[in-house]
Amino acid sequence: MDVPIHILSPTSCLSSLSNPAAAKSQNFRPIRAAKTSAKPTKTSSIKAASWKGNLREALASLGVLTSQGNPISTCLDEHYSLAIELCAAQRELSCGKQIHAHFLKSKWVHDAVFLNTKLVCMYGKCGSAEDAGKVFDRMPERTIFTWNAIVGAYVNNGEPLRALKVYEEMRALGVPPDAHTFPCALKACVEIGDLSCGSEIHGLALKLGFTSNIFVVNSLVDIGSFKSLHRIADSWFESKYIYSCGYFTGLQGAIHWDIWHRGRKPDCVSLMSVLSASGRLGDLLHGKETHAFALKRGLDGELQIGNTLVDMYAKCGQIDYMDRAFRRILHKDNISWTTVISAYAQSCYYPLQALQLFREVQLEGIDIDALMIGSVLLACGELRLNLVAEQVHGYSIRRGLYDLVTQKTLIRVYGDCGNIEYSRRIFVMIGVKDVVSLTSMMRSFVHNGLANDALALVLYMKEVGMELDYVAVLSMISAATSLSVLRRGREVHGYLIRKGYPLKGSIASSLLDMYACCGTLEDSFKIFSAVNERDLVLWTSMINSYGMHGRGVEAIGLFLKMEEENIVPDHITFLVLLHACSHSALVEEGKMVFETMERKYNLEPWPEHYACLVDLLGRANHLQEAFQVLRTMKPEPTAAVWCALLHACHVHSNKELGVIAAKKLLELEPENPGNYVLVSNLYASGNRWDDAEEVRTTMKGQGMKKEPACSWTEIGNEVHTFVAQDKSHPRRDEIYQKLSFVTKKLEREGGYVAQTKHVFQNVEEREKVRLLNGHSERLAIACALLVTDSKTQIRIMKNLRVCGDCHNFIKLASKVLDREIIVRDAKRFHHFRNGACSCGDFW
Repeated sequence: MDVPIHILSPTSCLSSLSNPAAAKSQNFRPIRAAKTSAKPTKTSSIKAASWKGNLREALASLGVLTSQGNPISTCLDEHYSLAIELCAAQRELSCGKQIHAHFLKSKWVHDAVFLNTKLVCMYGKCGSAEDAGKVFDRMPERTIFTWNAIVGAYVNNGEPLRALKVYEEMRALGVPPDAHTFPCALKACVEIGDLSCGSEIHGLALKLGFTSNIFVVNSLVDIGSFKSLHRIADSWFESKYIYSCGYFTGLQGAIHWDIWHRGRKPDCVSLMSVLSASGRLGDLLHGKETHAFALKRGLDGELQIGNTLVDMYAKCGQIDYMDRAFRRILHKDNISWTTVISAYAQSCYYPLQALQLFREVQLEGIDIDALMIGSVLLACGELRLNLVAEQVHGYSIRRGLYDLVTQKTLIRVYGDCGNIEYSRRIFVMIGVKDVVSLTSMMRSFVHNGLANDALALVLYMKEVGMELDYVAVLSMISAATSLSVLRRGREVHGYLIRKGYPLKGSIASSLLDMYACCGTLEDSFKIFSAVNERDLVLWTSMINSYGMHGRGVEAIGLFLKMEEENIVPDHITFLVLLHACSHSALVEEGKMVFETMERKYNLEPWPEHYACLVDLLGRANHLQEAFQVLRTMKPEPTAAVWCALLHACHVHSNKELGVIAAKKLLELEPENPGNYVLVSNLYASGNRWDDAEEVRTTMKGQGMKKEPACSWTEIGNEVHTFVAQDKSHPRRDEIYQKLSFVTKKLEREGGYVAQTKHVFQNVEEREKVRLLNGHSERLAIACALLVTDSKTQIRIMKNLRVCGDCHNFIKLASKVLDREIIVRDAKRFHHFRNGACSCGDFW
């Protein structure tokens, strides 16, 4: 007969965790057995259920035992222990909470420390580190196993900082660590990228004699401590340890290599171990040497060796070598295909190959699993192929591969494809939201310009006590960067400082970008200077920051300093450097940068580099030279290249060349509404109103809409947002009165005259002047002037390019009103001081 089990609601379970007395006061029904005349249950019955993995039967046995009047406490302890272990193994959090609530009421428990430790492990394995922490904090007595359990729970659930905090507390209390403490602590160091902390922990492990432990050595490999590993190899060899592949596999490569040079002959297992370690550590040199050894032995075509080679080259970013290794595998299996598809999907240059290989997999009848589906979906997101993503989504449902991991991947992929509605739907459908699902949704919000929604999720995570992982932190910084609101950015930075995140890697470069986008270049440079070990990404971010603020000379100087420190630039570095030259009118310097890229570093320019070069030449009115670059470039000119030329033709009124660029642009990218607007403005500036109207009609006929101009300014704790001719602000009358007063003052004292040529509508002159006066950036400036004192710096952000008339208006305002005004538009930053702009009227 089935045994009824009362499942507690999550709310009840959580309240019982935070207040043990509540478990007794609430009306929890007991785990009860059906009426039966059977003999009392023995421990063997729950052991049998555990061996079979039958959680229902195990709970039934526990219910029968607890229904007895006076069960043997040690027997009940073992029953509880087995049931908790089974919940952990099957990740059954709700059943684990039910057992916990019942355990809190029990009078017959003998060893509460033992069972509480089991509960900490269970909650950790079920992904509820918060519950594990509550159990741990409530324990009056703890063993080393308890400490190891909580450290492991935190580090395995994306909370490495809390794990290290507990580890430090354990050391402060004088609790001696054991061989299981160090791997968890070292893994936490890996998660936050803190090699110095990892070295300190390794030093303690060495002092206490745990460096010969296989789990500790594996953790050292994770943090990339080759010196430590070689010292261990020497000590093992000198101690005449017997070489055993099974034992030495745990060393993952570094020690293997040391032993090979001592005359030992490696086999397949050894080769796989070294290749795996090379991939994890990004050690291409040892990986290639091992590959050469495998070639000599004729082992590279073996399935397992071949798969490991593919994985190693993929992790080292060597896509060409990876493809060659893949093609040499004689009999490929699911792992072979999944590994290579995943590598192509995660490479920003080859996502299309991932889809092509997936088609081959289908044709050859290879088994497809959820992991392969996830990689294919990532490729769809990289290529912005929403329709293909929907097809793969449907395929996963039909094939029974639509698991939780796939759902989380789809949230991200639909966000990348601009389909935020589908991202929302899948997110809502997920029952229990964890850090991964929340981070995926945050990322989608940021990608689709919904930064406020992303920060709202951050607030939710804080309210429910969920720690942000590394990816969530980066998404939070991206949201603050997207808003370009300095107060929000500083709040994010303060949060990182309070949580103890080290200023290094992606966090440092993201914070640097954030401050640059908020208009405080000085804070960006402070971040750059505070980082001791600067990687290429950080140098590139600082060069880009100088460029967007019109500091091209400083950007070039920083690039030269980077070269002096033997940092090798990549395509992105040269791209931002060309942008910097373009925004500062450094024509000759920009051409030299382009030449250096090809001649000195053997980097073949991307179409984006050519677009920058065309933009640089076009802004300087070297239009024929720009057109010549476009005609002779090696790759076929993309829409971005033609767009750069068209914009230059519009600025310098070269209608003949502009028409050629306009036609090519609409041929290459007919679905982009911004292109139609640019072409329409070109015709309008030449008084070709019929042609301009035809372009606008075509645009409307295809259901496309022009992106509305929007400006915003941060004043105190509020962000004030405006569109053109905005009437929605509660102080709109005062704002328009202030704007009218300022305009008349500029006309009277600064000689301002509206440049109506920047209005691309066939209307009367008076109407053109009215339209210019209602531009969103002017309303934002008037609002700031209305509520700030006379010495306060004004910061304005705009989603589109500032028009020529507004640019002239703000220059005069900075002089006549004696105010510093900083404006960030879609192209760059403009720093207006005393009637001049940092762009030199070159934007």
